[in-house]
Amino acid sequence: MSPVIPALSVSQETPPASFDWLFSQLFIMADLSLLPELPLNINDDVLELNKDLERIIEDVENISVQLTWMAYDLVALRTSPELGAAMEKLEEAYPRCFAVVCGDQKQEPEMDMCPDSTATTPTQM
Repeated sequence: MSPVIPALSVSQETPPASFDWLFSQLFIMADLSLLPELPLNINDDVLELNKDLERIIEDVENISVQLTWMAYDLVALRTSPELGAAMEKLEEAYPRCFAVVCGDQKQEPEMDMCPDSTATTPTQM
């Protein structure tokens, strides 16, 4: 004798079952032990994810600032080519000035590099 499967009783007055209703019935009949359990430390995971996202956003903002300055420098150099030469002179002069102001004994300033060495001697300042 074959097992008897109970049929769903649907009266003639009720409309046919919708997909949502069928899905809910299947979900109820499913073995709940097969469903994955949510981890108990989900708050820790969310906090860690938020920290990672904040760090990534900060990195992207820093990259954006660097790109903006690069674009500004590019426009400035294209509109005024002599600006590049002036910047190189400033970059070369900075270590010498830093050595004089901070008293760095390792690096003595070279007075012959100055255009007017008589006006820049320490005794005349």
